[in-house]
Amino acid sequence: MIRWGFFIGSTSGIVLGLYMWFVEKMTGEKVYTLLMNVDFIPVIGSIDWPVIIEWLFHMIISWAIGIFYAYVFMYRLKATNRRRWLAAILLTAGAATTYVPLTLLAIKETPPVTDGTAITYWLIGHVLYAVTLKRSYDRFY
Repeated sequence: MIRWGFFIGSTSGIVLGLYMWFVEKMTGEKVYTLLMNVDFIPVIGSIDWPVIIEWLFHMIISWAIGIFYAYVFMYRLKATNRRRWLAAILLTAGAATTYVPLTLLAIKETPPVTDGTAITYWLIGHVLYAVTLKRSYDRFY
């Protein structure tokens, strides 16, 4: 279960991270900066982390989501197509709603809370995450 969850979380996290990076590079909207930002977290937020460590923080969250997703369908629920989609959407919706608190807590420059374009990119990225989460489970398990 941990191995499958790690693979599922890896593929989903990579898709989301690359999408946000590409959007930020192409548009200037700081959605990748927001995704990778940890400057508001006590102790670790005061450190100027290298990009690879920021990426690792992002992947740790994605691995946890992937492991939880795999656990639910390997040990708790019958893995119907509808349930896998619903779980992927619910887990990702929870992550997508972090736009507002992450923006409000951020010390470094991130998109404003009212930036509709950044919010749209953020939501599209999380839809991609949900699709990748579900499809990766189907593919790897």
